[in-house]
Amino acid sequence: MNHYIICKMQEKIFSFLLNGEKAVEIHCDGENEDSLLGNIYIGKIRDMVKNIGAAFVEIRPGTVCYLPFSDIENPIYTKKGSSPGPQMGDELLVQVSRDAIKSKYPSVTTNLTLHGKYILLTTGNRRISASSKLKKDEKKRLTGIVEGLESQLIEEIKPSVYSDIHGNPDEDRQSETNASNRFFGWLLRTNSQDADQKTIEADMRRLLIQLQSLLQTAPHRVCFSCLLSGPHPWVARLSDLYQTSADCILTDDKTIWNEIMDYVSVYQPDDLQKVSFYQDPLLPLYKKYSLERKLKEAVSERVWLKSGGYLVIQPTEALTVIDVNTGKYEGAGKNPQKAFYKINLEAACEAARQIRLRNLSGIILIDFINMDSADNNNKLLEFLNELLKQDPVKTVLVDMTRLSLVEITRMKKEKPLHELV
Repeated sequence: MNHYIICKMQEKIFSFLLNGEKAVEIHCDGENEDSLLGNIYIGKIRDMVKNIGAAFVEIRPGTVCYLPFSDIENPIYTKKGSSPGPQMGDELLVQVSRDAIKSKYPSVTTNLTLHGKYILLTTGNRRISASSKLKKDEKKRLTGIVEGLESQLIEEIKPSVYSDIHGNPDEDRQSETNASNRFFGWLLRTNSQDADQKTIEADMRRLLIQLQSLLQTAPHRVCFSCLLSGPHPWVARLSDLYQTSADCILTDDKTIWNEIMDYVSVYQPDDLQKVSFYQDPLLPLYKKYSLERKLKEAVSERVWLKSGGYLVIQPTEALTVIDVNTGKYEGAGKNPQKAFYKINLEAACEAARQIRLRNLSGIILIDFINMDSADNNNKLLEFLNELLKQDPVKTVLVDMTRLSLVEITRMKKEKPLHELV
């Protein structure tokens, strides 16, 4: 049975995704932490720096964010200067796409994204597209559902959706507001696998109403207003859970339970039956599932394999290195190359799990045990690549370098676990 557990430990809130006894993901958040990620603000352009291809946008007094020129697509202005393009002093809607990292500013984008459990609405892409992890037939079925529903839903909601972008439309303009000239697009998430039309429609309708409210409100709010702030991160992550990844959503904290119930009731009613409140005064939740031990293992440098080999995981400022060692393995005998291949396969499984578990990102180098056989090296890369495709965060196996180091890149969405604990 798979559990998603949210509990308080060490004066922080931890979220554990457990696959049986093994931890698949661990997230750590401060109880009152001020996370900007996903929030939508009316920001003001303070500077345009052409030589780095970016603007600097203030989203609240004293909070300056980095906005690449490439992310200024279909901007929604609330106050615009005379220049047709973006310029200093312009006020526009921006969404925080990355929190501040050490000395780096937070990043924002004008490509607004509204999240549903099964589908995303985005102003940065006017197409209907689907997750690359969905199979071809499923993509075709799901995009067909969206195409069939879209015109009907836009016809229903069009006056307020279009009025604040294009001005109050007259009758002719209203007749043109259909799917062919929409200013937003849809992205079907991996979660939408096997979803029926009723489920997709509910998500689309809610997102269109949310967009409607956002665009109606924006012209009447002052600069630096926060137009949309998401729930706490430990609750928002519930929308990222695949239908099959958690059979039970569990907490022993009444405040957290109330937040989960409020969120799930509105956004994920299908998951209501999964939510449980744990009560046992003799055996705390973190003890029952050995969460402290799992957390300690997830930040330790050395990870042992069943074969007796082990991984050494060392994050640095520029990249993360994972070194594979034979350790206590004693089965090499007369055929060490076969033994090395066996350990490398086991190490690939564990490395893929640890990358997701520790939320490692950026450049990751894996130093597997050297093998003489090019065929075994290719098989190892194919095996690892299939494992990395299962990661919900975009992870790419680049290649094996001439020094036999396997190079991986993983998108950065949050700080790695070792920085947060």
